[in-house]
Amino acid sequence: MKHTLRYEPVPASFYQTNRDKLAARLPAGALVIVHANDIYPTNADGTLAHHQNANLFYLTGIDQEETVLLMRVGENGEHFDTLLLRETNENIVIWEGARLTAEAATALSGVEDVRWTDVYNSLLAEWVPAASALWLETDNHPRRFTYVQTRNERMAAAIRASYPDAKQESLYPLLAEMRLVKSPEEMVQQRRACEITGAGFVELLPQVKPGMGEWEIEAALSAAYIRRRARKFSFLPIIASGADTCVLHYISNHKEVQDGDLILLDIGAEYGGYAGDMTRTIPANGKFSPRQREVYEAVLRVQRYAMSIMRPGLEKAEYERVVRVNMAAELVKLGLLTQEEVDAQGENPLCVRKYYMHGTSHSLGIDVHDVGSDTKSFAAGQVWTVEPGIYIPAEAIGIRLETDVLITEDGVEDLIPNAPIEPDDIERLMAAK
Repeated sequence: MKHTLRYEPVPASFYQTNRDKLAARLPAGALVIVHANDIYPTNADGTLAHHQNANLFYLTGIDQEETVLLMRVGENGEHFDTLLLRETNENIVIWEGARLTAEAATALSGVEDVRWTDVYNSLLAEWVPAASALWLETDNHPRRFTYVQTRNERMAAAIRASYPDAKQESLYPLLAEMRLVKSPEEMVQQRRACEITGAGFVELLPQVKPGMGEWEIEAALSAAYIRRRARKFSFLPIIASGADTCVLHYISNHKEVQDGDLILLDIGAEYGGYAGDMTRTIPANGKFSPRQREVYEAVLRVQRYAMSIMRPGLEKAEYERVVRVNMAAELVKLGLLTQEEVDAQGENPLCVRKYYMHGTSHSLGIDVHDVGSDTKSFAAGQVWTVEPGIYIPAEAIGIRLETDVLITEDGVEDLIPNAPIEPDDIERLMAAK
């Protein structure tokens, strides 16, 4: 079968349904404006690879720069959608390759009215004065931090300057609510991203040995993912050995692995716009030391406990609290905390943060740290990570174990069952050189 994309796209009806759901949440007269992300420069004429705005992708399936979605909402959720694309020409085709035609964009997105971006300002002049409010893309993600203004922020500022009387509203809470619960079409892509993530890890294990570079491990994983039609890592991979296993977001990946080291691999593949996110911690020489195994098994017990209690209706804050209680008991067994320290903190033993300083779960989807991580309660159809860890800098032992789960009606489904996690299985596969 010939593929026109690197991945199997979901049907255009999925994106049409997403626009229908969004329009149903908006008042009559609303004008939705969502821009693609910018292509960001490096130096000279270099650029970073384009990474699409998640909400534009969710509403259209279009993964191309200089794209704009305009939605005019009428009565009873009726809506009229227009997609603006960068007009291609012979020079662009020669230097950059073909861009989407109007017909191809319609086939991907289901939007019938496709035009070139040169009509953007004239459409605003016609549609903004008639709109009850402008509903714009604003990234209000609680983890968001950026040094630069996004294209959507820049365009919102330009609209404010040109149309000071136009009321502006944020699409973020509406789209965050929609994206948090995954549709069956999304789960096809999500499952494949997770499957590739796990398969790459299995392929890697027999290759690992003392003396290899962290960068070589990164390269092996990248090759394994791309061979399986992933576009890339879903985030900058963490390949941390030795003392750097205790650095939560170590991304240098520049050291040689030493005999006796642990190697913490926080990795994920991106497939079809969706992210896998997995962490495993392995022994460089293929055998855990007694202390490494002791800590590893403690983390594994906490992860299993966390997965055993996840269910629809459980409050996220309560979930994090009871996992901390469980972690506190393990830290006492390991001799890292005393029972007196834990008891002094009552029902919320924050003393665990000395060795376990991050949360247990975040939502996952188009973004690695997806929208909805600050949601109040779990619900069926949501995808979350489960990633407890114990970090002991004095012993150069940092162990984190992470999988991705789908919340079901009565519990969770592990989305990375193909990635071994039992220490005996890790050692067995590493021995199969």
